[in-house]
Amino acid sequence: MNVKLVLVEGGQPIRSFQLVKPETLIGSDPASDIKLRSSEVEPRHCIVQRKKSGLVLVDLGTPTGVFANGEKVARQATLASGDKLRVGAVLLEVVVEEDHHFAIAKRALHRHYGALPPFSVEELRDWTAEQLAEQVLVRLNALVEQNLEEMPEEHELDRLVTEVHRELTSWGPLERLMNEEGVTEVMINGRDQIYIERQGRLLKARNMAFDSDEHVIAVARQILAPLGKFVDRANPLADGRMKDGSRVNVVIPPLATRGPTITVRRFSRKPLRGDDLVKYGSMSPNMLRFLQLCVRERVSIVVAGGTGSGKTTLLNVLSSFIPASERIVTIEDAAELQLDQDHVVTLEARVSGLEKGEQPVLIRDLVKNALRMRPDRIVVGECRGGEALDMLQAMNTGHEGSLTTVHANSPRDVLARLETLIMMAGYNLPLPAIRHQISSAVQLIVMQARFRDGSRKVTTVSEITGIQNETILLNEIFTFKQSGYTAEGQLQGRFASRGFIPKVIHEMRENGIAVDLDIFAQAESDKTF
Repeated sequence: MNVKLVLVEGGQPIRSFQLVKPETLIGSDPASDIKLRSSEVEPRHCIVQRKKSGLVLVDLGTPTGVFANGEKVARQATLASGDKLRVGAVLLEVVVEEDHHFAIAKRALHRHYGALPPFSVEELRDWTAEQLAEQVLVRLNALVEQNLEEMPEEHELDRLVTEVHRELTSWGPLERLMNEEGVTEVMINGRDQIYIERQGRLLKARNMAFDSDEHVIAVARQILAPLGKFVDRANPLADGRMKDGSRVNVVIPPLATRGPTITVRRFSRKPLRGDDLVKYGSMSPNMLRFLQLCVRERVSIVVAGGTGSGKTTLLNVLSSFIPASERIVTIEDAAELQLDQDHVVTLEARVSGLEKGEQPVLIRDLVKNALRMRPDRIVVGECRGGEALDMLQAMNTGHEGSLTTVHANSPRDVLARLETLIMMAGYNLPLPAIRHQISSAVQLIVMQARFRDGSRKVTTVSEITGIQNETILLNEIFTFKQSGYTAEGQLQGRFASRGFIPKVIHEMRENGIAVDLDIFAQAESDKTF
């Protein structure tokens, strides 16, 4: 195994240091094995040890400390290839080049481990993380004994077991990305293609890779295990919600023909507020004031847009405007909404899992059940099927002000999409009856879009004003007028009001609710983006 530390400046490798001794001293002292010239580096700052079990970084108790992947090392830490160290103000990257036979043995051990039956759901629930790690180690040692002909020399066995054990009980490169601020999506396409989304832009993660496809599958299984899910060749697809609320999807061969894939959609620990959307240019102040008023006064709203357009984020913001005195029931495929109100019941759909006899529970089942739970508002994360009919019936029968989202590209597409979803309920309702149901239940359609520069904006706010000759009538209240892109690729445009006073506002004023009509003035002076 060839091990070296690479000095990095400005994102570029400057110089490399081979680690050939059992202990390599790093510091500013001329006698150091790796001498670093920096006022923040102590004469004897830290040591990197080469052990049979792998690489270990030891902090020598310096005031400034030493950092591994952004985390301050308390006393010592295990290192792996690709780890980044900060010694004082100096950045070093760990590079480990495995010998061919060791790499083959590691892949073989991963393969044998992957062929074992998964731990039961009951075991995973009962064990602590430490107990699970112990059980993984027991399995690995047994596999080494059973497959000695595929293993490396005896003096390398400890290191082999230690490295594979670490890969099976940690998330490798994914662990660092999940802790990185600003990363909203992580996409792993096989062992050496890792992409992230930051500020709406897709970027390739530099100098990051898994050791093998088997390592990617091992990480996927570790993520899925606490969720009661498992992937193998017979069940190569799984998804679920992680403990921190992030959504994960896994596809492995034979379905993923170019290697196993993991897609993780992260959600901010601190949910965005309406003011944040205005600050980031996702909507205008007048749009926000209008939508806030509509949610408070129980106007039923459908949020629509394409995949990744920010529908769930906007739905979360709108739901936050529901008065705290009301009982809210949220229904989602994977629980993502983060509401601050006290009286919130969160329901999550379920697909079949590892437990015997576990039956799927669909969104539609939960919507029907929610009607028996005395909700003031029902919030459905997304309507994808026959639950659209149940949702509209709820809006029409005492649950006004409920909210949901659908996939669509325009307000008129939303209506066509709702018609299709209602037909999926299986009642063979005539199209005129479906359209009357939609026009009486839904009052506002809010369109959200993601643009090519990564920005997300509310593009239109439209009101359903009735139905005429079996055609649902729409009036646009607010719009985003796009004017192009700058030389740097940034979207340009402005929000504007159509000067139309919505029907829902007239109804509010008739009920004695004060509304500032300046919200709808056409001469809106919102900033240009």
